[in-house]
Amino acid sequence: MQTKVEKETPNVAKEVAALQRMTVKQLRERYAEVFDEATTTGNRTWLVRRIAWRVQALAEGDLSERAKARATELARDADLRLSPPTGRTDPPGGPTGPTRAKDVRSPADGRLPPAGTILTRKYKGGDVQVKVLAEGFEYDGQVYGSLSAVAKAVSGNHCNGFLFFRLNSKGGAA
Repeated sequence: MQTKVEKETPNVAKEVAALQRMTVKQLRERYAEVFDEATTTGNRTWLVRRIAWRVQALAEGDLSERAKARATELARDADLRLSPPTGRTDPPGGPTGPTRAKDVRSPADGRLPPAGTILTRKYKGGDVQVKVLAEGFEYDGQVYGSLSAVAKAVSGNHCNGFLFFRLNSKGGAA
């Protein structure tokens, strides 16, 4: 079965040269034509390389069986990850909707004391007290998602919350 790309591109070199002159919007459209799926990337270099590879593979054929077998052999010998990454896992069947920053939560930071702990810091002649919660930090009757957000509410400037509250890397005050 010949694809649309094979019929249109007898000369791969000319098509690859034409890719260099296309806008990102045109490259996205061409990507959708050759891969039969849309892309949202705006990385022009990646789009050009990926489309050029696909056009060449469709016009001249994919890797030989020998090359595929060798690639599989090399992958088996490679230093591959043996355990899955830690962190959020999707429910069975994949994610249920768009991911929001608030949904992606890393495991408890080792620098934080346990939930219920009150962090105290002297700042501009007063004491700042923040209660560590299981899901955030309570300061002045409001719940914040991060120590940096609390530090910004206190000081008015963006700063690293761990540095502001002088927490070392082992979970206690420095």
